Amino acid sequence: MELSGKAAIVTGAGTGVGRATALALAAAGCDVVVNYSRSKEAAEAVAAEAAATGVRAIAVQASVAEDADCRRLVSAATEAFGRLDVLVNNAGTTSFIPHHDLDAVTAETWTSIMGVNLIGPFQMARATAAALKADGGGQIVNVSSVAGVYGTGSSIPYCASKAGLNNLTVTLARVLGPEVQVNTVCPGFIDGSWLQEGFGEAFEAIKQSVVDKTLVGAVCTPEDVKDAIFGFLRGSKLTTGELLVVDGGYGKAL
Repeated sequence: MELSGKAAIVTGAGTGVGRATALALAAAGCDVVVNYSRSKEAAEAVAAEAAATGVRAIAVQASVAEDADCRRLVSAATEAFGRLDVLVNNAGTTSFIPHHDLDAVTAETWTSIMGVNLIGPFQMARATAAALKADGGGQIVNVSSVAGVYGTGSSIPYCASKAGLNNLTVTLARVLGPEVQVNTVCPGFIDGSWLQEGFGEAFEAIKQSVVDKTLVGAVCTPEDVKDAIFGFLRGSKLTTGELLVVDGGYGKAL
């Protein structure tokens, strides 16, 4: 897809992968909605940086777990830009619970994680479908995780939510095609603030243990994941319903 002159929504775009993706879209000439749930200042800073490249960029608060918020977010995008060509479902959440500690997983844990990680992308896809099908068709790229492929990650509900998102990718590709391509990036360990905050003092040791098990001697950065997202956005029109694992070969060494 030629991104110049197009318009995009990136959910969870105030930090990390979302931030890197929103800024790269802007640099490519694409108007962008920088969605956030709580990180208002960070999202507004990203929107300002994106707008400095010469495109239109706005920050919009919305929780993807709430259907009304999803529809409001899409309305804000189409009203601001008059079109919508790209949706990057990046918003995500988790709870850091050892897999063996089954009793620590509550109903609230499941509801929170599934609401953002699985129901949210579905609701965003539904809300954007008509706009994405117009003007020659569009693309959805979901940001999942190797947790949904290998069953390893911050918690069992997180793994299940990402496995569900991987399956949702295929079903949405069937439903929204041929006008809309739907694909998913599955990053491994990402060196960023989210895992730093989640693992705390154990972060560096855990990161090194993952590095030691990769085939390339490195873990993901937000830029690496952004590059994978752009691989779909700028790739073949025949690629849809696909998962791309970006983990430095970690899964091959398990």
